[in-house]
Amino acid sequence: MVVWLDGELGAGKTTLVRALLRALGHSGPVKSPTYTLVEVYVVSSIYWYHFDFYRFNEPTEFEDAGLGEYFRDDCVCLVEWPEKAAGYVPPADLALVFRFAAQTPESGRLLELVAHSETGRQCLSALASRWPVAGT
Repeated sequence: MVVWLDGELGAGKTTLVRALLRALGHSGPVKSPTYTLVEVYVVSSIYWYHFDFYRFNEPTEFEDAGLGEYFRDDCVCLVEWPEKAAGYVPPADLALVFRFAAQTPESGRLLELVAHSETGRQCLSALASRWPVAGT
């Protein structure tokens, strides 16, 4: 599954990844992959790859770094700044769009979840059955 995390700096992308991994039982550190490009976590025998392409100057850096091999059917790829690798990073099954509630970090965040594939729709359906939210 490929999940795109879209939002401004400081919108909460890495914080959400950290919370998700903690909720799934990961007890070790969860670092931002801004400098390493990818952080790897194994939770319940599933590989979770957390990418951050913020520092890319050109989308071809995705290919140059050999990152395509991480995007497999047996893992979850969480991608920050996917637009920086446009044309190379696989399309999202699910997109999480972060926004500041009133254009300031202090006012809170809004999170929009958008399915772009059947896998994404199944994920949203499972989430909605557990935690009903507006718009589902």
